[in-house]
Amino acid sequence: MPLTYLTVPILYFACYMLPAQNINLDNKIIPESIKKEVIEAITFYPELYDTAIEFKFKDNIKKSTMQAQPRFASFFKRKENREYVILISRNIQIEGEHFTMEDIPSDVKVGWIGHELGHIMDYRDRTNMGMLIFGIKYLLSPLHIKEVERTADTYAIQHGMGDYILTTKNFILENAHLSEKYKERIRRLYISPEEVMELINKNKVEEEPEIVGEG
Repeated sequence: MPLTYLTVPILYFACYMLPAQNINLDNKIIPESIKKEVIEAITFYPELYDTAIEFKFKDNIKKSTMQAQPRFASFFKRKENREYVILISRNIQIEGEHFTMEDIPSDVKVGWIGHELGHIMDYRDRTNMGMLIFGIKYLLSPLHIKEVERTADTYAIQHGMGDYILTTKNFILENAHLSEKYKERIRRLYISPEEVMELINKNKVEEEPEIVGEG
C-alpha cells in the first residue's frame, strides 16, 4: 500500500482531533448538529477548559440568534464554579426574514459561537452582585448593550477568532435578504468589519517575535 494512503488519514486525524484535546467535554453539553462548530470555536478559549457550558437549542430568542447567560443556580456558587448556558435559536426571525441554523454557513456559526464565548469570558471575573447589576443595566441602557457586545467581539478577536468574526459580520451586512434597519442595529452596537481588521492586524504585530539586531 502506498505511503500516501496512510499519510492523508493520519494528517486529517491530527489536524481535526488534536485541538479537541484542549477541550473538557465532560463539562460541556453540545447538540450533535453543531458539535463541529462548537469544538472549533471553543478551542480558541483554553481558559474555559474547566467552565461548565451547555449549548441549548430554543425555538425562538427575542432579538437574538444566540444568547449566553449564567445558570440561575450559579448565583449561589462562587464565580469560579459558575455554570453557563448558550441558547441557540432554531428559528431566526429578522424583520420578516426567516432562517434556521441549517441555513447558516458553518464558519458563520463558528463566529457567532465565538462571540457568545466572548460574553462568558466577560462574565467570568464578575461577582454575583456584579452580574446582577450587569443584567439590569443591559435591560435599561442601550449604551451598556453596545459596550457589552463590543467587549464580546474584542475577546473573540484577541483569542484569534478575528477571521470568523469578520466572516460573520460580512454575512449579515452583505446579505440582501436582511433589512437595512437590522443592519443599522448591527453597525451601531457591534464592532465594524474595519475595526475587526484593525484589531486583527494589531494582534499580529503584538504576536510577532522581536528581532534583536546582531551587535
